[in-house]
Amino acid sequence: MTSDVLNNIWASIPVPAVLLDGDDLICEINPAAEGFLNASNKSIKGTPIFDRLMVNAPLEESYHRAKTMRTPLFVNDVDVGTGDRAPLQCNLKFAPVVGTDDHVILLIAPRELAGRMTQTQTVKSAAKSAIGMAEMLAHEIKNPLAGITGAAQLLSMGLEPSDLELTDLIVEETRRIVKLLEQVEQFGNLRVPVRSEVNIHDLLDRTRRSALLGFGAHMAIVEDYDPSLPPAYGDADQLLQVLMNLVKNASEASPMGGTIKLRTYYEHSFRLRRSDGTGQALPLQIEIIDDGPGLPEDIKNDVFDPFVSGRENGTGLGLALASKIISDHDGWISVSSVPGKTVFRMSLPLVPRDTVKKG
Repeated sequence: MTSDVLNNIWASIPVPAVLLDGDDLICEINPAAEGFLNASNKSIKGTPIFDRLMVNAPLEESYHRAKTMRTPLFVNDVDVGTGDRAPLQCNLKFAPVVGTDDHVILLIAPRELAGRMTQTQTVKSAAKSAIGMAEMLAHEIKNPLAGITGAAQLLSMGLEPSDLELTDLIVEETRRIVKLLEQVEQFGNLRVPVRSEVNIHDLLDRTRRSALLGFGAHMAIVEDYDPSLPPAYGDADQLLQVLMNLVKNASEASPMGGTIKLRTYYEHSFRLRRSDGTGQALPLQIEIIDDGPGLPEDIKNDVFDPFVSGRENGTGLGLALASKIISDHDGWISVSSVPGKTVFRMSLPLVPRDTVKKG
């Protein structure tokens, strides 16, 4: 087998892989590990692995025993951090490299993405059924609500000021229900994306300006952009809607005077693998990061499902709609959250080459 073939196999491993020498120094990392560690293969060579990888499990003794005996070691369901983002729950696999005396290969399998992907079809099917039923009911419910609102307003004209509180409550609550139903209807009315080249930084700047003039006026919004980021392939209006929603959520979750960071970067190893075996590169990364208290533990894994909300009186439809839009763009949206740092991450495709040529 030629070295070119071996290099291609190494680059094709779909999970982060790290080759270690006998002193636990990094000899080589594959493209997936470059993305996971947020470092290039060249820059990280010679670095002690446990300086770049933090594992919340006492594995030193068992790891060194496995190294000495040249046997594999499996460590499952541990939180693994890199210092650049919130820890991810992963499975780790250490294995001796055949033909060497002391080299070890480490495979890192993040469970968060895999767990979401294995449940995606079930969740989407259930969500589609729930939304479909709600859409059918929404129009019929809105009509009598309009009558209730009108009747309450007519009643209020003949009431004493002390009794107006009740009719005002009726009007306020019926309007809130109508707003919820309109959001439900939006799922069915959302058009197919009209996709073209989109400058993500232009959309982020529009979002930032709008936020600072309104719902985010109490926040500091900072930029951390990759200036070389190429255009995305998407519908500018729909992507702007998602960004507005995410920044609005971040501003509502953060304390007065908190900070929201808008970050972009290129991660060439990020690929979305579908249940049918097909896949697509999603190298364009956009992150909305806030320093609020974090998502409640009981909904952290379900925030993109319809009617799941961590806010009082929240409809639970904003993030579900954002997820639908990104899915329609063949992209991926995810969240990681710990107290003091919540990161919503959108991963989007590049403009197809044939589209660029036609332009």
